[in-house]
Amino acid sequence: MNTPSSMPHLRRDTKAWQVQVWISFGVAVVLCGSGLAYLPVAPIERAFMVMAYVFCLCTVFALAKYVRDRHAHLPETPAWGLVVWGGFGCAMGLTGWGLSQLSVQPPYAAFLVVSWLFLISSAFTLAKTLRDAHEALMAERA
Repeated sequence: MNTPSSMPHLRRDTKAWQVQVWISFGVAVVLCGSGLAYLPVAPIERAFMVMAYVFCLCTVFALAKYVRDRHAHLPETPAWGLVVWGGFGCAMGLTGWGLSQLSVQPPYAAFLVVSWLFLISSAFTLAKTLRDAHEALMAERA
């Protein structure tokens, strides 16, 4: 039985941090969305870039969960690690390659790259913040 003195100290993120994380992620999504919506290329190229950004975003959340589970010593198969890391690597590599192949002006390409990296960074931060909040809630309920 856990007594108050034997329970680990729970550190919750402040509301200000949580708001900042959500705002950062929202701004990144808006920047990426606007950059892709007005991308001066053929519709098929735009569609592929949208899929690439979504692929990157999905793999970020999978990788964040995988790394956190490994840190907590939860069992994972080696194949799952290969899928997660391989998917993230493919998503990032193929998106970077796709961005390098677009026939757009350098400032526009730079905007797309920076907004894409901002999206990836803010998604990792959001994933960690959400996981921390979930773990704190579960610990409080125990």
